Amino acid sequence: MNNIIFVGLMGAGKTTIGRLVAKQLDREFYDSDVEVERKTGVKIPLIFELEGEAGFRKRETQALEELTKMHHIVMATGGGAVLLPENRDMLKKSGTIIYLRGKVHDLYLRTYHDRSRPLLQGDNPKQKLERLYRERDPIYTAMANLIVDTGVQSANEITATIMQLISTPSINPTE
Repeated sequence: MNNIIFVGLMGAGKTTIGRLVAKQLDREFYDSDVEVERKTGVKIPLIFELEGEAGFRKRETQALEELTKMHHIVMATGGGAVLLPENRDMLKKSGTIIYLRGKVHDLYLRTYHDRSRPLLQGDNPKQKLERLYRERDPIYTAMANLIVDTGVQSANEITATIMQLISTPSINPTE
C-alpha cells in the first residue's frame, strides 16, 4: 500500500518526523492517537482513566484498522500500538515501517513534563521508560524495515536521513 509508518517509544519523534516526511512527500499525515481522540471526543488520559489500558488498546486497534486501509499516507503510531499481534500484522501489510529509536535518557528528557502520557504518570517515569524500552525494542526492531536512531540530531536532519533511505529502492520494500 506504500504507506510509511513510524513506530517507537513515546518521545522518539514519530509525530514530528512523520509530519515532516509527509510534507516532503506531499502526502496526508495521520497520528493514530489523534484519530482515537477524534473518534471518542476525549483525550487519551481520560480514556485510560475510564477504560484502562485495555479499553484504550481496543480503540487504538479500531483506529489502526481504518488507517491501514488507506493508501499513500504517512502515519505515526502510539508507542504501544505494536503490542498486539493483529496490530503488527496490519501495520506490516500496510507499508514501510520505520522505527525511530531513541535512548531512554533522551526520551525521558523529551517527555518528563508531559502530563498527556498516562503510562509515565506516577513515581519514577524514567524507570517506566526503561521498562517499556526493554519490552518494546525487540518488537519494534523485529517489525521495522528501517531503523533510524534519533539521538541529538534535529528533526530536519532525521527527516533528511529518512528521505534518503526511502528513496533508495533496494532499501525501501514498498518501491
